Amino acid sequence: MDKRSIIVISCGHFERHVLEKITADLIHFFRFPLIVKECTLDLSGFYNPTRRQYDANLILKAISMLSSPDAIKTIGLMRVDLYIPILTYIFGQSMLDGSTGIVSLYRLRNELYGLEQDDRLLIERFRKVIVHEMAHAFGLIHCLNPSCIMRSSTYVEDLDQKDLEFCFKCKTELDERLNAFRI
Repeated sequence: MDKRSIIVISCGHFERHVLEKITADLIHFFRFPLIVKECTLDLSGFYNPTRRQYDANLILKAISMLSSPDAIKTIGLMRVDLYIPILTYIFGQSMLDGSTGIVSLYRLRNELYGLEQDDRLLIERFRKVIVHEMAHAFGLIHCLNPSCIMRSSTYVEDLDQKDLEFCFKCKTELDERLNAFRI
Protein backbone atom coordinates (compact mmCIF):
# COMPACT_ATOMS: atom_id res chain seq x y z
CA MET A 1 0.00 0.00 0.00
CA ASP A 2 1.19 3.52 -0.75
CA LYS A 3 2.19 5.08 2.57
CA ARG A 4 0.81 8.40 1.37
CA SER A 5 -2.83 7.38 0.91
CA ILE A 6 -6.02 8.53 2.56
CA ILE A 7 -8.38 5.63 3.26
CA VAL A 8 -12.14 6.13 2.80
CA ILE A 9 -14.18 3.39 4.48
CA SER A 10 -17.71 3.20 3.13
CA CYS A 11 -20.10 1.88 5.80
CA GLY A 12 -23.38 1.54 3.95
CA HIS A 13 -24.29 1.84 0.31
CA PHE A 14 -23.22 5.07 -1.36
CA GLU A 15 -23.93 5.57 -5.03
CA ARG A 16 -20.88 5.59 -7.28
CA HIS A 17 -21.38 9.22 -8.35
CA VAL A 18 -21.47 10.27 -4.67
CA LEU A 19 -18.23 8.43 -3.91
CA GLU A 20 -16.65 9.95 -7.02
CA LYS A 21 -17.50 13.49 -5.84
CA ILE A 22 -16.22 12.76 -2.34
CA THR A 23 -12.96 11.26 -3.55
CA ALA A 24 -12.45 14.13 -6.01
CA ASP A 25 -12.94 16.63 -3.15
CA LEU A 26 -10.50 14.83 -0.88
CA ILE A 27 -7.86 14.60 -3.60
CA HIS A 28 -8.39 18.26 -4.56
CA PHE A 29 -8.10 19.65 -1.04
CA PHE A 30 -5.59 17.25 0.54
CA ARG A 31 -3.57 16.18 -2.53
CA PHE A 32 -2.95 12.57 -1.55
CA PRO A 33 -4.10 9.45 -3.41
CA LEU A 34 -7.20 7.73 -2.05
CA ILE A 35 -8.17 4.15 -1.43
CA VAL A 36 -11.88 3.39 -1.00
CA LYS A 37 -12.73 0.30 1.07
CA GLU A 38 -16.01 -1.30 2.02
CA CYS A 39 -16.75 -1.31 5.73
CA THR A 40 -16.58 -4.64 7.55
CA LEU A 41 -18.05 -3.33 10.81
CA ASP A 42 -21.38 -4.48 12.15
CA LEU A 43 -22.70 -1.13 13.37
CA SER A 44 -25.43 -2.73 15.50
CA GLY A 45 -22.96 -3.03 18.38
CA PHE A 46 -22.69 0.76 18.51
CA TYR A 47 -26.45 1.33 18.72
CA ASN A 48 -27.84 2.90 21.90
CA PRO A 49 -31.50 1.80 22.15
CA THR A 50 -32.30 4.47 24.75
CA ARG A 51 -31.25 7.25 22.39
CA ARG A 52 -32.08 5.34 19.18
CA GLN A 53 -28.73 6.55 17.83
CA TYR A 54 -25.20 5.29 17.26
CA ASP A 55 -22.31 6.18 19.56
CA ALA A 56 -19.85 8.19 17.44
CA ASN A 57 -17.00 7.82 19.94
CA LEU A 58 -17.14 4.03 19.74
CA ILE A 59 -17.47 4.02 15.95
CA LEU A 60 -14.53 6.42 15.64
CA LYS A 61 -12.36 4.03 17.68
CA ALA A 62 -13.49 1.05 15.60
CA ILE A 63 -12.79 2.84 12.30
CA SER A 64 -9.38 3.78 13.66
CA MET A 65 -8.65 0.10 14.28
CA LEU A 66 -9.75 -0.77 10.72
CA SER A 67 -7.29 1.70 9.27
CA SER A 68 -3.98 0.57 7.93
CA PRO A 69 -0.96 1.81 9.89
CA ASP A 70 0.40 3.00 6.54
CA ALA A 71 -2.61 5.24 5.86
CA ILE A 72 -1.99 8.94 6.26
CA LYS A 73 -5.62 9.48 7.41
CA THR A 74 -8.81 7.42 7.43
CA ILE A 75 -12.41 8.59 7.21
CA GLY A 76 -15.51 6.45 7.64
CA LEU A 77 -18.71 7.30 5.78
CA MET A 78 -21.98 6.38 7.53
CA ARG A 79 -25.72 6.54 7.00
CA VAL A 80 -26.72 6.27 10.68
CA ASP A 81 -27.74 8.84 13.30
CA LEU A 82 -24.60 9.70 15.30
CA TYR A 83 -24.33 11.19 18.78
CA ILE A 84 -21.78 11.95 21.43
CA PRO A 85 -22.86 12.09 25.08
CA ILE A 86 -22.81 15.90 25.32
CA LEU A 87 -24.73 16.58 22.08
CA THR A 88 -28.11 15.51 20.75
CA TYR A 89 -26.57 14.61 17.37
CA ILE A 90 -23.51 15.25 15.26
CA PHE A 91 -22.79 15.30 11.53
CA GLY A 92 -19.26 13.99 11.96
CA GLN A 93 -16.31 13.74 14.28
CA SER A 94 -12.53 13.55 13.96
CA MET A 95 -9.57 13.13 16.19
CA LEU A 96 -7.97 16.60 16.06
CA ASP A 97 -4.57 16.15 14.43
CA GLY A 98 -5.25 12.43 14.64
CA SER A 99 -5.59 9.67 12.13
CA THR A 100 -9.33 9.12 11.87
CA GLY A 101 -12.68 10.77 11.26
CA ILE A 102 -16.26 9.69 10.63
CA VAL A 103 -19.15 11.41 8.88
CA SER A 104 -22.83 10.53 8.51
CA LEU A 105 -25.37 11.87 6.08
CA TYR A 106 -28.30 10.88 8.29
CA ARG A 107 -28.94 14.34 9.84
CA LEU A 108 -28.19 16.10 6.55
CA ARG A 109 -31.47 15.00 4.91
CA ASN A 110 -34.12 17.69 4.38
CA GLU A 111 -36.91 15.22 5.16
CA LEU A 112 -35.75 15.05 8.77
CA TYR A 113 -36.69 18.73 9.13
CA GLY A 114 -40.06 18.59 7.39
CA LEU A 115 -38.69 19.83 4.06
CA GLU A 116 -38.84 18.34 0.58
CA GLN A 117 -36.18 15.79 -0.34
CA ASP A 118 -33.24 17.39 -2.15
CA ASP A 119 -30.51 14.92 -3.12
CA ARG A 120 -28.28 17.62 -4.60
CA LEU A 121 -28.30 19.57 -1.34
CA LEU A 122 -27.83 16.37 0.68
CA ILE A 123 -24.66 15.49 -1.23
CA GLU A 124 -23.37 19.08 -1.05
CA ARG A 125 -23.79 19.06 2.74
CA PHE A 126 -22.15 15.62 3.00
CA ARG A 127 -19.14 16.80 0.98
CA LYS A 128 -18.72 19.86 3.24
CA VAL A 129 -18.81 17.76 6.41
CA ILE A 130 -16.30 15.27 5.00
CA VAL A 131 -13.79 17.98 4.02
CA HIS A 132 -14.33 19.72 7.38
CA GLU A 133 -13.69 16.54 9.38
CA MET A 134 -10.67 15.57 7.29
CA ALA A 135 -9.21 19.04 7.91
CA HIS A 136 -9.67 18.48 11.67
CA ALA A 137 -7.72 15.24 11.28
CA PHE A 138 -4.95 17.30 9.70
CA GLY A 139 -5.03 19.62 12.72
CA LEU A 140 -7.24 22.54 11.68
CA ILE A 141 -9.57 23.99 14.31
CA HIS A 142 -12.85 25.85 13.84
CA CYS A 143 -12.74 29.18 12.05
CA LEU A 144 -14.83 32.29 12.65
CA ASN A 145 -15.01 33.22 8.95
CA PRO A 146 -18.71 32.68 8.08
CA SER A 147 -18.05 31.23 4.63
CA CYS A 148 -15.05 29.02 5.53
CA ILE A 149 -15.52 25.26 5.44
CA MET A 150 -13.93 25.17 8.93
CA ARG A 151 -16.68 27.22 10.57
CA SER A 152 -18.51 25.13 13.15
CA SER A 153 -21.84 23.69 11.99
CA THR A 154 -24.46 22.77 14.54
CA TYR A 155 -27.41 22.87 12.14
CA VAL A 156 -27.83 22.07 8.44
CA GLU A 157 -28.51 25.76 7.85
CA ASP A 158 -24.94 26.43 9.03
CA LEU A 159 -23.67 24.03 6.38
CA ASP A 160 -25.80 25.67 3.70
CA GLN A 161 -24.34 29.10 4.50
CA LYS A 162 -20.69 28.16 4.17
CA ASP A 163 -18.68 27.35 1.07
CA LEU A 164 -16.92 24.17 0.07
CA GLU A 165 -13.69 26.17 0.35
CA PHE A 166 -11.18 27.18 2.99
CA CYS A 167 -10.64 30.84 3.84
CA PHE A 168 -7.16 32.21 3.16
CA LYS A 169 -6.02 31.70 6.78
CA CYS A 170 -7.21 28.09 6.97
CA LYS A 171 -5.93 27.26 3.47
CA THR A 172 -2.49 28.59 4.40
CA GLU A 173 -2.44 26.55 7.61
CA LEU A 174 -3.65 23.43 5.80
CA ASP A 175 -0.95 23.82 3.14
CA GLU A 176 1.70 24.04 5.87
CA ARG A 177 0.37 20.93 7.56
CA LEU A 178 0.12 18.99 4.29
CA ASN A 179 3.67 19.98 3.34
CA ALA A 180 4.90 18.58 6.68
CA PHE A 181 3.54 15.16 5.62
CA ARG A 182 5.48 15.31 2.37
CA ILE A 183 8.88 15.89 3.97
